[in-house]
Amino acid sequence: MIPRYSRPEMVAIWSPETKFRIWFEIEAHACDAMADLGVIPRENAEAVWKAKDVEFDVARIDEIEAVTKHDVIAFLTHLAEHVGSDEARFVHQGMTSSDVLDTCFNVQLVRASDILIDDMKALLAALKRRAYEHKDTVRIGRSHGIHAEPTTMGLTFARFYAEMDRNLNRLEKARYEIATGAISGAVGTFANIDPAVEEHVCKQLGLEPEPISTQVIPRDRHAAFFAALGVVASSIENIAIEIRHMQRTEVLEAEEFFSAGQKGSSAMPHKRNPVLSENLTGLARLVRMAVVPAMENVALWHERDISHSSVERNIGPDATITLDFALARLTGLVDKLVIYPDNMLANMHKFRGLVMSQRVLLALTQAGVSREDAYKLVQRNAMKVWEEGRDFKTELLADEDVLKALSAAQIEEKFDLGYHTKHVDTIFKRVFGE
Repeated sequence: MIPRYSRPEMVAIWSPETKFRIWFEIEAHACDAMADLGVIPRENAEAVWKAKDVEFDVARIDEIEAVTKHDVIAFLTHLAEHVGSDEARFVHQGMTSSDVLDTCFNVQLVRASDILIDDMKALLAALKRRAYEHKDTVRIGRSHGIHAEPTTMGLTFARFYAEMDRNLNRLEKARYEIATGAISGAVGTFANIDPAVEEHVCKQLGLEPEPISTQVIPRDRHAAFFAALGVVASSIENIAIEIRHMQRTEVLEAEEFFSAGQKGSSAMPHKRNPVLSENLTGLARLVRMAVVPAMENVALWHERDISHSSVERNIGPDATITLDFALARLTGLVDKLVIYPDNMLANMHKFRGLVMSQRVLLALTQAGVSREDAYKLVQRNAMKVWEEGRDFKTELLADEDVLKALSAAQIEEKFDLGYHTKHVDTIFKRVFGE
């Protein structure tokens, strides 16, 4: 990813230097295990560790690869330059390139997962804080973009919290899914390397041995991983869309924090645009872009091919770096989001009580009016509000047919906002616990 949408800690996971360091650790730990088994001399295994503090020369490895056309062989050649060709002659014994590549890739994905999980926890904390802050801040709920019935801003934040809490669980499962390694040799039969070597390497790297690999770790694991990232991205967009709506000029129930000296438009000095939430919508698309290729990587030929390789070299860093940046950006956005309770209340009353129509409908049916007739009575008064700008309660109080079923006091009571917020505490307990 370009630096504009990247954060250093996640970027570092995908640097060539980090990759080669992990490759070295895989090879060195494998040598230790083989020495324990008596397959190679102990002194050769110890010699490999002479390179533990070496900064591998990426340019030199690229130079070798230009000749060998093979990245793992290029690295092993460079490693031998540091360790000594005789001392390094047992490195990679019985292994195949995918043992190194796949195990390294999963180590990187696990490390990326840890960052993403921390990101999610920070976002959840921000959402929870804002939810409690605005637990009783009444705003209009909308369906199809149209005023529906009253809700609260706290419930909006709580809804996003619950969704992201599910996403935290998905990320944790994705991390578990991907935390396997394979050191099983050509076509995965362990013919030339003992399974104990795999167990040792995986333990040292914080992985579990893949139960059955072919020559690669099964790609359904990776498909599940990137699918989880795609769901998180969609949830980010879900929040961003709500913020974009709230910042519309004719709505203005909330807006992104506008810092001193910030400019909204090169042409119009008055502009304050929802640029962060729009950016998050775009970043979500980039993360989801990885999902379908990851799914298509599941179907490989026989015990292995490398059709997945070019895909993963791109989507591994791009999806995780982008999602890390997006989660951090969303956390800051939520944390500083400016809320306008007075505007929310003004929007609530824009159609003069119309949003209480269901309460009146239910009261009429409870008073003995058929549902069909009650609907007609309420709708004919509601349409006067829509079309002529009248006051809903006033129209109901002047409707003789309505008054035959409900008293004026009963009609008045149906316009109490508190009726719609009486179960907010119950919902909060469900979301956040006692």
